[in-house]
Amino acid sequence: MKRHTMIYFNNSQEGLVSYALKMLIRRSVIAALDAEGYENDCEVSVTLTDNEGIHALNKQYRGIDAPTDVLSFPLVEYEASEEPPVDSENMLGDIVISLERAEEQAQEFGHSFEREVAFLTVHSMLHLLGYDHVNSDDEEKEMRERQRAIMKDLGLEVN
Repeated sequence: MKRHTMIYFNNSQEGLVSYALKMLIRRSVIAALDAEGYENDCEVSVTLTDNEGIHALNKQYRGIDAPTDVLSFPLVEYEASEEPPVDSENMLGDIVISLERAEEQAQEFGHSFEREVAFLTVHSMLHLLGYDHVNSDDEEKEMRERQRAIMKDLGLEVN
């Protein structure tokens, strides 16, 4: 049986978002699900915003008065090592990406905007799938290794 993945896009920033960028985000979501062996039908919401929009969300939900690159809002909390819970809706959660910050970071790190957006999507998907990098060095190392492997699968690894 093939997993059915619904991705809902919301563009809350001024600029247009290309079809190609949406398809890259979709490929990144699916690559993370495949890499983690997630077989359930699921839904993910992706909001594309700017620094001002993500700043407001970061302040409201995390108490951090600054913009960031990506925010993850999992609807169900579980550990990456656990079997994911299955409910009737299978909504994994929300991803919010600042395209403005992604562009800044792409220039800062010397790679493409598209590679940065894919990385932020993969990073956020791993959070929705139970990974965390805040609690311990081991968890951070594991998450980095998973990100690296998924980005390689996408053909977007950076050496």
